[in-house]
Amino acid sequence: MSGRIFPKSLKELRIHFSQNSPASRGLRDFIIKAYPEMKKSNPGFPILIREASGVESRIIARFGTYNLRALKKKMYFLAHSINLFIVAQGQERKIVVDSIGASDVEQKFNALVSEAK
Repeated sequence: MSGRIFPKSLKELRIHFSQNSPASRGLRDFIIKAYPEMKKSNPGFPILIREASGVESRIIARFGTYNLRALKKKMYFLAHSINLFIVAQGQERKIVVDSIGASDVEQKFNALVSEAK
C-alpha cells in the first residue's frame, strides 16, 4: 500500500521515532524502504517525520470529512446569493509500532490507511 495513492479522506501522516532506539528499528526500516514510493505516488501529501531520542515509535493519521459550515463561498442562483460554509472536521488515529519488524509495521500502516475510506 505504501506506493499507492492515499484516499482523499486521509489528510496527513505524522511519524515519530527514536533515531537510535532498538525499539524503533522496524519503523526506521519501513520509512527508509517505503517513503520514496509514498512521496512519488502522493507528491503534495503531508508526511511529517519527527526523530527524537527515546520517543515511542508511532504513526498518527489525520482523517478529514467535510461539513457545510465554515469556509464561506458564494454561489449565485437566480440572482440570489447562497452562502456555503465548508470546514474540514477530522479525527486522528494513532498506532504504536514499538519493537516490531518492518513487515509488521507495513501491515499496521496499511490497516491504518485503509480506515480512510
